[in-house]
Amino acid sequence: MDTRLDLFSTETGSRLGKRFASLGQVIDRTPLPKLTRELVSLRASQINGCGWCLDMHAKEAAAAGESAVRLALVAAWRESTVFTEAERAALALAEEGTRLADAAEGVSDETWARVREHYDDEQTAALVALVALINAANRLAVILHQKGGSYEPGLFAAFAEER
Repeated sequence: MDTRLDLFSTETGSRLGKRFASLGQVIDRTPLPKLTRELVSLRASQINGCGWCLDMHAKEAAAAGESAVRLALVAAWRESTVFTEAERAALALAEEGTRLADAAEGVSDETWARVREHYDDEQTAALVALVALINAANRLAVILHQKGGSYEPGLFAAFAEER
């Protein structure tokens, strides 16, 4: 399948892209660790089947020093030993926040309590915003059939600076 529409070639899409990039920069400037941000983005993108975002966040994580083993195990984080308790809490929030329709309560009280054990208010705010933002980005890319494979680390940051 070909990409249905180059969203960023439209005036509306370009404006939206700028806002997405700006929101991403706000989250990037928080004390939430970079690698945690990338792991959360990867997990939500795996669930949503977003090749473009998987490509972007796997490459950004690798460029930031993430190991190939941890990148390979994100999809099976519960069945691995390579993630910290804080990362596990963030990944659980990413999953439950992505699969809202699968549970009547949305994010469970247990997951929320685990997140709050490991993250302060600033980090938690960033984590919640990140889950919402990556899910929105996944939906845009999947609807438009944006394909993964061509992303280069730093490309999104450069896009944010251009706009």
